[in-house]
Order: sequence, then C-alpha cells, then structure tokens
Amino acid sequence: SAAAWFDGQQLHRVQLEAAPILPTAVHLDRAYLALTGTAAIDRYVEENRGRRVELVAELIGESATGVTGNNTGEDITRLETQRNAIYGPLHDRTLPGRLFLGLKRLLGDPEIERLTVFEKHYRIVALLTPILAQIRLGLERDVPPPLPAVHAGRPVTFEGRSGARNGVATARLTEAYEHAGLRIAEFYPEPVAATLSWLQGARRRQSGTALTVDFGGGTLDLAVVRFEGASFEVLSTHGMALGGDRIDQLIFEHMLFPELGKGERWVREVEGRTIDTLFPFHEFESGLINWQTTFLLNQNEWRHRVVDRIARGDAAAEKFQRLLDLITFNYSYNCFQAIRRAKVQLSTLTQTSIDIPELNLTVPFSRVQLDAILAQVLARTRECVETVLSRACRAAGEIDVVIRTGGTSEIVAVRDLLESLFPQ
Repeated sequence: SAAAWFDGQQLHRVQLEAAPILPTAVHLDRAYLALTGTAAIDRYVEENRGRRVELVAELIGESATGVTGNNTGEDITRLETQRNAIYGPLHDRTLPGRLFLGLKRLLGDPEIERLTVFEKHYRIVALLTPILAQIRLGLERDVPPPLPAVHAGRPVTFEGRSGARNGVATARLTEAYEHAGLRIAEFYPEPVAATLSWLQGARRRQSGTALTVDFGGGTLDLAVVRFEGASFEVLSTHGMALGGDRIDQLIFEHMLFPELGKGERWVREVEGRTIDTLFPFHEFESGLINWQTTFLLNQNEWRHRVVDRIARGDAAAEKFQRLLDLITFNYSYNCFQAIRRAKVQLSTLTQTSIDIPELNLTVPFSRVQLDAILAQVLARTRECVETVLSRACRAAGEIDVVIRTGGTSEIVAVRDLLESLFPQ
C-alpha cells in the first residue's frame, strides 16, 4: 500500500515506514496485539524459524454409534451406549501468531465474513483496519488534521464469483476506512487513477486515447481512457488475478526446485525390497512456493523423508540438505526476496544470479530464462489487452499513448510485448 498528498503543484509521497511502500500485512499474536507492514512479516518469519510443528485435531463432540444390552425385558439401567469422539480439523497448537496477507482477495466474497484468529472470530473489515490506521498516522505526520476525504484506489474487478463482488468489496473497504479514521471521497479503479496521474504530470491539453496497463504484485488491471484537455471518459476496464507474486512463484519452480531435489531418485529398503522411485518432491511444492505456510513442512511427516534421502549419501544429498535447511529454518521468504532482487536486476541487465546465502546457493539467472518462464504470463497479458480494446471498440492503431505502471510492467518482456502491439 502507498499514500500521497497533493498541494496543487507537487505530489508528496508519505513515509509509511522506512519507505513509502507498506507491505499490506497484519500480524496478530495470541494476545491479539497487531503489527503491520514489514514488522508483521519479519515477526512471523522469525517466530517460525526452527519451530517444530505438531498438528492436533480438536475434540468437538461425541457421537453414539450403537447400544448394547438391549435384549427384550432387560433392565434399561444396564444399557450401554458406544460413543465415538468427533474431531475437528487439524490445527497448530503452538503457533505463536497469525499473519494475514492478500485480504483484498477476500473482500468481494459475501460468504466470507469472518476469519478465525485463535479463539476469536475477526471480521475482514477489522483485520484491514490496522493497515489503514497506519496509513492515516503517516498522512497526519505531513498534513495537519482533520484530514480531507481520501481518493482510494481499488482493483477494476475484485476477486470472487459473486456478481455483486465489487459492491460488496467497496462497502467493506468504506467501513474499514471509517474505522481507521479516514473518510472516502471516491474510489478509483487503479488504472484510471494512473491515467489521471499521467495526464496531470504530462500537463497535456491535446486530445487522444490512452491505454493504461497497471501490472502489479497481485493483479493486472487495464483501462482505455479518452481524454481531451482536462476532461476524460473511461471507455472500458478489464482485469485479472495475475501479477508479480505469481511470477515469483514460477521463477522459484523453474530455477530453485532443481537445486532442492526435484527430479532426483530415492532408493530405499521397504519390507525387505529395494524400491527405486522419484523423490516425491511434488508433495513439498505447494508448501515451498507459499512462504506464509512453509513452516508447516517442519513436521516429522515431511522431515523423515528428506533426512532418509540425505542419508543415502550420493551427489544429490547436498540438494536435500538445502531442502532440509529451508524447512527447518523457514527460509522460503529469504528465497523469494532473492528472486525479487534478481527479477528487478534483469530489467536492466541480461545476466544476474539468484543469491541465497542462507542456503549457500547461487543460481545463474538470465533474461532469456526469465522470458521463457514468462511465456504463459505474456500470452494472458496479450489476451487482457485484446479484451479491453474490444470492450472499448478500439483497434490497437487508435491508441495514442500506452501508460505502464506497477513493478511487473518494468519487466523487459512485458515492455517488448506492449511495444510490439503498439509500436512507437
């Protein structure tokens, strides 16, 4: 998240923590004390380093499955009922705190009203409020209160299957802003807001049609806007849940999985027979690429397989030792930080490396490799562009300017795709 204020001449970005960008994260410990931003993520990662996880099922009731001693004429006091315990889902009984990321993705689903945090139930609105309160405090350091109403960005289309998802999401956001002490002047679809920012900064007064491509961490949002002087008309918008976070996961899969043991064989003795199969790496994949839940792999169920594979002692044992270290010390987040640094570097360089000192691992990484990984992402981006143009009843040749915003739009392959569709 980010915030800024405008004095009529100049835009002022607000320092929300050490930088103008605040990770949209909330951490709640068992005392329900909230941390936000980088501090929330750091606390969550650190408190799960080296912690062995034990999942237990909660006893939620009993069921009667049969009655004995019920022969005709038997004293009813001697009847015995056989009962079975009913257990709920497994939970991590020693989890120190909960981390909430990507709450925006739940806002449009009217069926998801509350999330369970330890023994309490929190409305999604209540979980968003600490983040917005942090933004309000940052604004108040620059702008004397009372603050004016804010213009807030929102996705073109919120995630969810409900046809009313945009209305549900904006109503929830409005309530969360109010709880945080902020009034909403208007919600702007994010690519429309970016278009207006460009028009203001360019001081343009001629007429034309702009395509804005807002390609961020979680979503790809597009808008076609007709502008003339200071006035504008939104011709169409379109969006999908595709962004830099998913690209980072694809890079992890292609570049790091082979260094952690994917594709290696596993020879072991089972009931007197020698079994030779591929190591079941696929069972670890989801836990590895979702760093928020990687610590759940630190259970005996998962560890014993990796430990046994290391004990086989061949050339691949080093890879599995890295996998064990990653699981034990919760290093998945460190891996993603290294991936993001390398991805950014490939916007200006043709060759770099993914450097993860915690795993004693350096993987060469080139722009050619990144382009290959992005093939499907680029195809979906092209489809999005074609859809938003079709909805605006505009051909590519009728677009006068293409505006890029969001970190993912800086990837060279994305720039090249747009340049091929809209030359000059």
